[in-house]
Amino acid sequence: MSEDRTILVGETEDEREFSLPVVELLTGRGFVTGKSGSGKSNTASVIAEELLESGFPLLIVDTDGEYYGLKEEYEMLHAGADEECDIQIGPEHAEQMATLALEENVPIILDVSGYLDEEVADELLRETARQLFVKEKKLKKPFLLVVEEVHEYIPEGGGVGETGKLLIKIGKRGRKHGLGILGISQRPADVKKDFITQANWLVWHRLTWDNDTNVVGRIIDTEYTELVSDLDDGQAFVQTDWTEADVRKIQFRRKRTFDAGATPGLDDFERPELKSVSDALVGDLQDISERKEREQDRIQELENELEKKETRIETLEDELESARDVSNAAKQMADALSNPETVQTELPDGNDEELRRLHQEVVELERECEVLEDDLETAEADREEAIEDAERLEAMLESRTETVDRLRMENERLRRRVSELEREYGDETTASESDAGPDGSDTDADGPDTDSSQAADDQAVQAAVGNVEPETDPIVQGDGDAIEFGYTNVDDGDGPAEIVVANERREFVDVLETIGVVPAVEGASGRSQCTFETATRVIATIAREGPLETESVADRVDRSAVAVQGLLSELRTESVLDRREKRRYVLAEDVRSRLDLVGSSERDGVSTPSSE
Repeated sequence: MSEDRTILVGETEDEREFSLPVVELLTGRGFVTGKSGSGKSNTASVIAEELLESGFPLLIVDTDGEYYGLKEEYEMLHAGADEECDIQIGPEHAEQMATLALEENVPIILDVSGYLDEEVADELLRETARQLFVKEKKLKKPFLLVVEEVHEYIPEGGGVGETGKLLIKIGKRGRKHGLGILGISQRPADVKKDFITQANWLVWHRLTWDNDTNVVGRIIDTEYTELVSDLDDGQAFVQTDWTEADVRKIQFRRKRTFDAGATPGLDDFERPELKSVSDALVGDLQDISERKEREQDRIQELENELEKKETRIETLEDELESARDVSNAAKQMADALSNPETVQTELPDGNDEELRRLHQEVVELERECEVLEDDLETAEADREEAIEDAERLEAMLESRTETVDRLRMENERLRRRVSELEREYGDETTASESDAGPDGSDTDADGPDTDSSQAADDQAVQAAVGNVEPETDPIVQGDGDAIEFGYTNVDDGDGPAEIVVANERREFVDVLETIGVVPAVEGASGRSQCTFETATRVIATIAREGPLETESVADRVDRSAVAVQGLLSELRTESVLDRREKRRYVLAEDVRSRLDLVGSSERDGVSTPSSE
């Protein structure tokens, strides 16, 4: 990623464009504040739109459910507790959220507004932020964590919980790992000052409460205490560490996407069509939820079984105690009968028989006590075994969960690598096979070309800016070599322009080298998630079929919309592509003109053979 990349977010008082550096946004510490309706959430959305437009993923912690409007234009994963989310998740999904964001480049809206239990929402945010911090120590990839209503986690007056301490830690130490944070709040007076003073870029929208304006005076200067109250909607004082100007007054542009956080009015509410995420991605997350439910069911089953065993043990202990009491009473009676001199009352005749009966009863009671004691020992052993089984099962489930997640990640990496290898070598392999005859030998170079697979295989490259018709008559150049060319009309809105396509003896990359754009294409692909080969296919596709939207291009080159969006943005930066209305991409005017010159040059150097 180029260190001088910027995003356009608004304009200054003298109507000059105002941009923010991408690296500072992704890795720095930001704070945006302003009272309700002043434009703070719009500013955060504008920054998010521009980062997504440039192909940089981020994770937004949405406390009020107002950021899903970004899905109107961008493929994002909306995760939370509500049914309208793409997937319902809990704290057990935290590691997967961090993996998707950092390793799979999936932008995420972590919607915590729908959780009835605040502790669950707090744990989800804490564990997700922790996983981001841990993974960034190794990856060191520029990434931005956006947290709405940050005063709820790091309040100025109350105690800071574990989640707040972790956010402060990211603010202090995340930059060196590539992890940046943007905190947003309506009330700067309620935010812990350690967080605000650590910020290296701040945006102050309209504030009117004295406690809040006094914070502005302490952080910027006393003169801004009153000035900040007079700002219009969308206006803000911007304070950054990377510019000579201390404070600038900026008018931020309106966000392009649907305003899901707007106050409901009397007009009809029409929710726009939102972009959906991959079914496979949602399926993986659902597997985690289902596995968690199965684990909870099994643990509950073991706990119920353990409770039954403990109840049985209590019953046996009561029976044993009762049997011991009866046995002791019987022994006392037997002792009394065997020692008549100790008995205070006169015993009836036949006391020998009564003594034998009592003795036998004592023996039976002692035997019953032994049986009960054995049963008690067995029950206690069963309980210990049940506890060990539960602990062993939990350890096994945890180990298997980690193994499955690791294997799934490795499988996904290998699948992507196989796809890249197939795209890189597929055309070459097909071309080699088509050059061989039915018996494996080379076909006659002078004979007719009956194998149409070569043309089909080269279509993605040879049809760079038009379709090559295999049945066209050959055109002979000035030196007499026969070579086939094709031409196509590209409607750029100003009328059709005829440009030359690559022939079967020149790869499309040769055309790009001829017009001098290969370095630009290499630079764009190097800063994106796509290879140089994918970039050439994208340019060829747009030249042939443009104008095209991002999704259409992604479908034709078999890459994700997020990856292709980043490549398209880089190609725009390199002036290879332009974007029209309705977010459709075409060749840049200069590139199209140079292709026209190539086409004219080729046509000037050829002549049609005379018919015999």
